[in-house]
Amino acid sequence: MQIFDYQPPAVPWLDIRYKDRDLIIINKPSGLLSNPGIAAHTFDCALTRLQTLYPETILVHRLDCATSGIMVFARNKKAESHLKTQFQDRQSKKVYIAEVMGHVPQEQGMIDLAIAPDTEHPPYQKTLQAGETGGKSALTYYRVLERRENSTLVELSPETGRTHQLRVHMLALGHAILGDEFYGDAEVIKAAPRLCLHAQSLSLTHPYSAKPLFFSSKHPFTE
Repeated sequence: MQIFDYQPPAVPWLDIRYKDRDLIIINKPSGLLSNPGIAAHTFDCALTRLQTLYPETILVHRLDCATSGIMVFARNKKAESHLKTQFQDRQSKKVYIAEVMGHVPQEQGMIDLAIAPDTEHPPYQKTLQAGETGGKSALTYYRVLERRENSTLVELSPETGRTHQLRVHMLALGHAILGDEFYGDAEVIKAAPRLCLHAQSLSLTHPYSAKPLFFSSKHPFTE
């Protein structure tokens, strides 16, 4: 099992993009946990940083520690319930940008592979092949944005929210996300100083006014 060396970034300490009485939107940096882990040194995270300013803040969803981008938090229980229902019922829409190893041949496509915990190597996840049981359905749409010298910039739109879904789906496609220390080989890990996965946009409905909301944060994966 890989040892987790946690060194959360101090700058920016918090990048708040929007807030009102019901919710807060932040742009989470890579390297910051969404919520605290079990160990004492993992207390510093997006949730606890927000709670120092707004003690009522409630976690709604998570981004992997190494993933950056848009996150929403609730400021009351009613908003929490409404937002979580949107995620569970797939009423919200998330779009991610990733830079992956090699050249993805198809301009766009769909990855429909169930995902299950790798019980022999926790906390890793794995995709299941046809006929295998024990996993949860997982669906990801992808679209090529740019082919670079040794990599491809892709837009990823997950229909489901399984643990490590985008990372294991791109690995199954044969194009691991650059900088992925969990699922990448030595070449993939050395290709970037961080995991090249960014939650670029989030569309949802306001839990009180029912108005459609859209938040975005430009990905940092420029050549």
